[in-house]
Amino acid sequence: MAPLRWGIAGAGKISHDFTNAVGTLPATDHQVVAVAARKLQDAEKFAAHHGIGTAHEGYEALAKNPNVDVVYIGAVNNVHYELGLLMLEHGKHVLCEKPLCLNEGQSKQLVKRAAERNLFLMEGIWSRFFPFYRQLRERIAHGDLGDIREVEVEFGFVLSDIDRLRLKSLGGGTVLDLGVYTIQVCLWAFDGKAPEKVVASGVTNDDGVDVEVTAELHFPGGTIGRMTTSALRQLKNIAIVRGTKGSVTLHDFWCPLKLTDVDGTTREDTLPIARHPFNFMNSCGLRYEAEEIRQCIAAGRLQSTSVSHADSLTIAHIQDDIRKQIGVSFPEDTQFAI
Repeated sequence: MAPLRWGIAGAGKISHDFTNAVGTLPATDHQVVAVAARKLQDAEKFAAHHGIGTAHEGYEALAKNPNVDVVYIGAVNNVHYELGLLMLEHGKHVLCEKPLCLNEGQSKQLVKRAAERNLFLMEGIWSRFFPFYRQLRERIAHGDLGDIREVEVEFGFVLSDIDRLRLKSLGGGTVLDLGVYTIQVCLWAFDGKAPEKVVASGVTNDDGVDVEVTAELHFPGGTIGRMTTSALRQLKNIAIVRGTKGSVTLHDFWCPLKLTDVDGTTREDTLPIARHPFNFMNSCGLRYEAEEIRQCIAAGRLQSTSVSHADSLTIAHIQDDIRKQIGVSFPEDTQFAI
């Protein structure tokens, strides 16, 4: 079978890490063939660094490139929706960096368009493809933890000076940047069920986006997910899944290479060495989601069972709910009201 041919939309740090991670997979399976950025100079520099054959100025040229099968969208949050639509309109499968869109309304439109065009679409919740996430799910399925009662997760770094996080104009805030991870791990532990109620409080900055959030996701049967996100301080960044028989802890839970098992033993995993250094922690693990997409597309599946469209819409709904409760709104919220 021919390799899956990737186009990269956006020449920033996460796009570098994704491309670098794909480079650790067999070239017979994956090839990055094109990159696009708003400025040609940025695309050309990125292409030269990664040995990519084609650099495009602007995203439309990438959408029209006949040699591209699937596009990875690594641009800032507030353009995910328009870039996702653009790529789908031109017949490209899409892997969109999280959050899928700014809100549930946009996310629904994008999912609908992918279905109409018969194309693959996935939100890049790469966490779920790490081996320890698979093992956690197996533990839960086998009943090793008993009935899951609670997930406790916190995710925080000092990020208050990072533009993509602090500016409303870029779709900032910890709910979209970090909360997507804390929400998804709760849903993963509770087998994708949506919470019945969300209770949230938070702190906003001068630009009106959230810089710290605490939320409780109340699930059926009195079970609960407790989450904290912060751009003001470093947190433990672990997820503990507690059941009636025991618990499992994911360390660096959004990209875990360490797991404390139900019997108290700690297990460690490794990632391969890539051609270039990475910008973000354990980013070589982005290779797992890239391979998942290749397998889905090869099998004719339009979504992944690990990050389904329903999962992404549930996450978007919870994010909207949290933002509403803490008073964070984007212009796109009225434009895409449900």
